[in-house]
Amino acid sequence: MTDAHAVPQLLNRLRLRQVALLLEVQATGTLRAAAARLGMTQPAATKMLHALESALAIALFERQGRGLKLTAAGRAVVAHFHGLRGSIAALSRDLQALREGGGGRLAVGHIMASSPVLLTRAVARLKAEQPQLALAIVNDTSDRLLERLDRGELDVVIGRLVEGYPRSGYQCDDLDAEALAVVVRPQHPRARSRRLTLADLASEPWVLQPRGSPMRELLEQEFRHQRIDSPPQPVETGSILTTLDLIAETDMVAVIPASVAARHGRHGLLAVLPLRLTQQMEPYGSIVRCDRPLSAAAQRLLVLLREAAVKPAPTPRRAKTSAVTARQSR
Repeated sequence: MTDAHAVPQLLNRLRLRQVALLLEVQATGTLRAAAARLGMTQPAATKMLHALESALAIALFERQGRGLKLTAAGRAVVAHFHGLRGSIAALSRDLQALREGGGGRLAVGHIMASSPVLLTRAVARLKAEQPQLALAIVNDTSDRLLERLDRGELDVVIGRLVEGYPRSGYQCDDLDAEALAVVVRPQHPRARSRRLTLADLASEPWVLQPRGSPMRELLEQEFRHQRIDSPPQPVETGSILTTLDLIAETDMVAVIPASVAARHGRHGLLAVLPLRLTQQMEPYGSIVRCDRPLSAAAQRLLVLLREAAVKPAPTPRRAKTSAVTARQSR
């Protein structure tokens, strides 16, 4: 189908039930399981799958034992159908907001580096302009946020495209570079050191982001670059609050965005160690799907994020010998 009527013809022949079936077959690996999850008989599912392949004029699966394996065309179609399901989820959320009245809904996912400055400034201005807007904010790692963006659970992500997410499917605008800081609690034995190397901290207990996250990968690269073994048995968490609580209550070492470190360091809640990492994070930015229309609120948030990125962020303070004792009331 390459003529000018291809798209209307395809839209007329495709059914959302077929989209759901294809995604379930891809998820379960068998037509029987997919049919059961959709409340269909297997013969009905077989007929529907054949109708879908006929509409697309290409085979989507090939037999593999008792299951089905996606062809190259099937993988391409599934990728587009995942985006379509995400768009429908976003549409459902928008319609629900309209039924409830008010100023609509906006769901934003962000990595922790953006929170202290860019996201805070943008959200504060957006809520001042649109006080009736229902705004949900989710903090996580870029890979998990992108999964939720694809499923239609998020409208905007502030993070990075990671492996497996082709740039052609997303609109990405860089916002800021993410400097990192190595931090401990003010009472940590290393907090008053004037010089430190990564080797000095290798045997310390660490709290790190999960494997696969950009920040964790960068730190692993740093250890390899300096030919040092990675910290054994670190605590892994994607939560900045958990990270900050752990370093406040223990002698764990953490790597967090410098913007976060600056905010908490000014209040004496942590100490920034005199250690610079040679590896640098790629800039993070706003990410939306190219195939999904943006609400007016989402478009305005993107503008406000770009404006907030122009203003300089505070730089973290290094640990001092007179560091304030953190959380003395605990």
